[in-house]
Amino acid sequence: MSSSWDPEQYHRFATERRQPFDDLAALVAPVPGGRVVDLGCGTGELTAELHAHLAAAHTLGVDSSPAMLHQARARAGGGLAFRLADAATWAEPRWDVVFANASLQWVADHRRLLPRLRGLLAPGGQLAFQVPANYDHPSHVVAAQVAAEEPFASELGADFGPGPAANVLDPVDYSMLVHDLGAVDQHIRLQVYGHRLESPDAVVEWMKGTALTRFRRSLPPRSYQAFLTRYRDRLVEHTGDGDPYFYPFKRILVWARFSR
Repeated sequence: MSSSWDPEQYHRFATERRQPFDDLAALVAPVPGGRVVDLGCGTGELTAELHAHLAAAHTLGVDSSPAMLHQARARAGGGLAFRLADAATWAEPRWDVVFANASLQWVADHRRLLPRLRGLLAPGGQLAFQVPANYDHPSHVVAAQVAAEEPFASELGADFGPGPAANVLDPVDYSMLVHDLGAVDQHIRLQVYGHRLESPDAVVEWMKGTALTRFRRSLPPRSYQAFLTRYRDRLVEHTGDGDPYFYPFKRILVWARFSR
């Protein structure tokens, strides 16, 4: 996955992507002098803000993309550090806050993942994460439909799978999971973020920075460009070619504090 992440493409919609981070960070109680880990830290600017917001002594940003971390490491210092690692397997314990903003959707089997993340917390620790839940929107549905068509289906192969859409659970499932793991307090909600984009073409650019990265990684360059063309044409059939285009985007925000 890491080789397909393009920091510049991802940050084309930095303003729109920021609000869920702010909302999630606002749920987390400060931990003066504590230890915080940000799983899927990207280029690190929001990790730096999280570090200051929580008054942590040490914050570690973890990401699997060398391109993202190349930019993030310029922000290191003052208790803030970054490390190349995969959130699916990273397992250093004793954190006051485990935080993940729009990254855990890439990790399979959340019923096994959350107990592992719970095990990384110090007594009284907090788990906070946000995942997209927009997989029933045409922007995602059309991508799956095009991927099932030839020649893309053969080039992607039978093992390509449904991607992050299959990993995200229902908010009620997350509530039950953190309860069963010993949460003494929790805040879990499904929230719709409304984005006013200039056209459906902007949705394509948005998706190129996130959900379509796995197609870019798995298809030859010429096939990927053909995929994008067919995807854009098919998307307009669903959305129209309006200017501007209103893009509602659902996300699940999860915060839980665990017993001492």
